[in-house]
Amino acid sequence: MLLVVDVGNTNITLGVFREEGLEASFRLTTKISRTSDEYGMLLCSLLEHRKILVSDIDAVIVSSVVPAIMYSFINGVKKYLGQVPYEVKPGTKTGIKIVTANPYEIGSDRIVDAVGAYELYGGPVLVIDFGTATTYDVITEDGKFIAGITSPGIRISAKALWQDAARLPEIEIRKPESILAKDTIQSMQAGLVYGAIGQTEYIIEKVKEETGFTDMKVVATGGLGKIIAEETEKITVYDPNLTLNGLRLIYGKIAGRK
Repeated sequence: MLLVVDVGNTNITLGVFREEGLEASFRLTTKISRTSDEYGMLLCSLLEHRKILVSDIDAVIVSSVVPAIMYSFINGVKKYLGQVPYEVKPGTKTGIKIVTANPYEIGSDRIVDAVGAYELYGGPVLVIDFGTATTYDVITEDGKFIAGITSPGIRISAKALWQDAARLPEIEIRKPESILAKDTIQSMQAGLVYGAIGQTEYIIEKVKEETGFTDMKVVATGGLGKIIAEETEKITVYDPNLTLNGLRLIYGKIAGRK
């Protein structure tokens, strides 16, 4: 079985695959202060909870945008799972050719999502990840990563409201019944969610206009992506497991199999 791990700024997302089938998935908060033993014990506990034996894991692949935790995390995997993880880095065989000004600036999470979207849905494709940041990446029909757009994530925008405005409370991020809000909480929810929908639709149209890919697919992922995808017809598909499948596909290329 294959353990895939995506280390993001907010969460660590893990999945266990048996061939192409996702057997289990987990989510941890990203904490720099954990030791290798803490990571190792957490991994073992999560696997045990889903009745997956540690000995069943015969390979691990990791992508990360948080270098500070990688020493402890990698060593936790080595000590407790007995595996040396593959790491997605510049130069990793992915099947995607990055043709931006500086390919080494592109985060491994974006490359993984690009692989997942291109391999599963074909190109041209616009990949939107509603994560800590909201990212929009353009992949051509022949698998070239040609451009990326980055904006503040919905949670970042929400935190800016309640941290920098003394009278605004911390709120649940969800779409209110109407944009015509009647109280402070609904007002904030309306601004955050409808604002994100509007931004998403505008960027999609602008990307199609400037690339000429008028028939491009739009694939969304990320924790809050479902809220947005349900409110616009401009997103072709919402795939919550896009990153996990992208890692699985990259491992297949590294290991010499699809």
